[in-house]
This record gives sequence, C-alpha cells and structure tokens, in this order.
Amino acid sequence: MRQDNNAFQNRPVSMNSKNNLLQIEEHMYILDDVQKPNVFRNMFPYEEIPKIPFNDRIVPHNMPKDIWITDTTFRDGQQSRAPYTTEQIVTIYDMLHELGGPNGMIRASEFFLYSKKDRDAVYKCLEKGYKFPEVTSWIRASQEDFKLVKEIGLKETGILVSCSDYHIFLKLKMTRRQAMEHYLSVIRSCLDEGISPRCHLEDITRADIFGFVVPFCIELMKLKEEYKIPIKVRACDTMGYGVNFAGAVIPRSVQGIIYALNTNGGVPSELIEWHGHNDFYKAVTNSTTAWIYGCSGVNCSLFGIGERTGNTPLEAMVFEYAQLKGTLNGMNTQVITDLAEYYEKEIGFHIPPQTPFVGKNFNVTRAGIHADGLLKNEEIYNIFDTEKFLRRPPISAVSNTSGLAGIAHWINIHYNLKNEKAMDKKSPLVIKIKEWVDKQYADGRVTVLTDEELVTEIENVQKELGMEEFISA
Repeated sequence: MRQDNNAFQNRPVSMNSKNNLLQIEEHMYILDDVQKPNVFRNMFPYEEIPKIPFNDRIVPHNMPKDIWITDTTFRDGQQSRAPYTTEQIVTIYDMLHELGGPNGMIRASEFFLYSKKDRDAVYKCLEKGYKFPEVTSWIRASQEDFKLVKEIGLKETGILVSCSDYHIFLKLKMTRRQAMEHYLSVIRSCLDEGISPRCHLEDITRADIFGFVVPFCIELMKLKEEYKIPIKVRACDTMGYGVNFAGAVIPRSVQGIIYALNTNGGVPSELIEWHGHNDFYKAVTNSTTAWIYGCSGVNCSLFGIGERTGNTPLEAMVFEYAQLKGTLNGMNTQVITDLAEYYEKEIGFHIPPQTPFVGKNFNVTRAGIHADGLLKNEEIYNIFDTEKFLRRPPISAVSNTSGLAGIAHWINIHYNLKNEKAMDKKSPLVIKIKEWVDKQYADGRVTVLTDEELVTEIENVQKELGMEEFISA
C-alpha cells in the first residue's frame, strides 16, 4: 500500500449518501509489486494452527436492499463427487428454478464447459428459457478456455484470478504485476466480445488486500466504465480461513474484505459475491456476514457439496435470507425436500441424517421429555413449522428413552391423527405399545425401532383391543 501525500491533500471532499457525512478517501491504492511473496506467516504458521489476530478496526453494517443466492452445484459441487449426468443436471436446474421462485432469488448457476456432457447440459438448460437461474460458466484465466465461452455464446463467465501470493508466486510462478496484466488481458478479451466477466478472487483470505486485491479491483472498475459492461467480483474464501469476529485483522476478516472491495476498491454491492468453504465450520456464518456488510450475492452449492469440507449449503442461505429479511420473497422452500429426496433416491447421494433442513433426522427427537413437549405443543421443540415449509413434520423416534409421550407422538404423526382423533399418553394402545417397547430393550435390543416394526405391532394391538384400524397419511 502506497500513499501519495500530495495527491491525498488535493483530493476533493464529498458527501457520503449512506450516512450523510463528509468524507475523503484516506489512501491511494496502487499495486505493491513485491519481490518476495507475502504469505502472512504470522497468521498462517503452517506447522501450527492458524491464528486470528485483532486490531479492533470496526466497519459499519451495510446490508444491500437486495441480496440473493447464486449456485455452484455444477461447478465447485462437482469437484468432490462423481460427475452428474446431463439428465441429472437438467433436473436439478429445473428444481433450482422452482426453489428460487418468480423473483429469481437464485440468480445464477455456473457450469463447467470442459466435457461434452457438461456442454450438453448447458445447451439443455439454456433451452428452458428461464431468466433465473442464469446459465453462466467458469474458466481459467486463459485464452484457450475463453474460446469455449465464445462458442456457446454465454453472456457471463467466471474467470479464475487467484489473488494470494501463495497462488501468484508459488503456483503460477509470476509476480503480482505479471499476474494482474495476465488477468486483465483475458478480461479484456471477454469484454471485447460483449461477455460480462465474473472475477473469482481465489484465496482472498490469504491475500494482500491493499497491496494487490484493491488495486486490481480499481483496474476492473475502470474497465467496467470503459466498456459499460458489468464486471462482478467474487471473494473466494478458498481455504475457509474467513472469520466474522468484529475487529479481526484482514485478510481473515470477512467484513473487512467486503468493506475494502466496496469502499476502497469501488466495487458496487450488486457486483460483489462471497464464495465460502467450510474448513473451520464457518461457511454459513461467513456468508451471512458478507451479506450484512455490503455483499449482494452469496455463492452456494446444494447440501454444501464441494471441495474438501464443502461450500456454503444453498438451503441454509434460503433460511438465512428469510431470517434477515423477514420474508422468503417468493422462494418455494418445499422444493428443498424434493431435492433431498432426488439426491437420495435417484442420484444415490447419502445426506448425513443430522444435516439441518434436509437430513432424515433433522427434526426427530428421541428423548421422552422432548416428545412430551411436542405432544403438548410442537413449537416447544421444533425450530419452525417444518411441515409447512419443508413437508417435514417433527417426529419422535421410538426407543427405550421415548416414553409414553414419544410413542403417542409417533403414532399421531405417522397416521396423521389430529384433534379429537389424536392419541395421548393415557391411550390403551399407547400403553400396550410402551410395554412391548420396554420388553424389546429388556431383552437386549440396542437400536431404534423401525417404522415397519412399529406398524406391525400397532396392527397386532389394534386387533387385540378391537380397535378400528388407522389409515396412514
């Protein structure tokens, strides 16, 4: 970071329309073309756990009026699993369109272009004619890759522009100036063809923000003005090092990065995206933080499937949006359950059962005391009306800890018994089933009872008690 004192003294004072205060930019940011890589060894000592230092520099909340989700299921989401078939991609794309709703809350979906299968999927998705999610691509910063974008005729493409010295010096074997000039040449090629570039600032949480990232963004915004074509900037937390703690030091501070891109780099909020990874369990929190501090777009993949520990789960950000904005803005959240069932049944992907919103057991209780609460009022132990938003009513698994309440609740949910038809803890049927369950575990059972076992025993007890048979929902 360099400061020209004369230029600083002569810079005009202007009014900030957001806070109605006069301001003057403190620094001029030009490329710091260092001779040796700055790998922030004080924060990232490779043979120790990374450190989170603080300087207590606080940036203001600045959530844009409009925020949205973008999707990387078919790009980053394919880097850690068997490739999807063309048919699977098209089916999932249809569901993403339905999930995003009429207001296009899932703005775009990015695709690889390297295989015939992926290109066929792009063509078939384009044939759908959907405005949202917009079909976009991802390429490396090379002229050869750019030819693929031109051949297909896409309006936007992502370009990999690695921004940390780990990548510039140690991987690309370039200097910062060489990397910037190389990136800008490919970006100009896009702009010359009328294609909007989306610059993926890889490894931004280990990058020199003011010595490379901000000067690079300033050059990008100059090109945006020259060509009158939007240039998006995606801040990629490639290694999951980002933190959302107030006063943390950049490059680890998520809000510090977004503030620098927006205020110092001059990138408008609507052109900034956050792309997070979950290496330190912070993908969702960091993505939400990016929204709150001035980033309009959050890039996600379905169920968090992605490189290493994965990306920000798309379904999580749907509910983060609703909590921040107080509305779903047209999103159809029941499609999340459809997607989970499609992955399990058609693709053969196993979703861990405790995964929020989509796991088999995400709203299942096994404790009898919790089941008793659900039986009295499901709001006590359910996060929201999961039946309304996900077609997933809260249920109780039956085991040796379920008690009478857990069994009664299981029967009511499984057989859709409501109001006067609902079972309570005093029901003879419930008492008989509880006796049977207790005997199972007294005889040495250690596993949860299956639905099939419970249905069979309930039918037997109904006959024994002379009860009318239930009809399952």
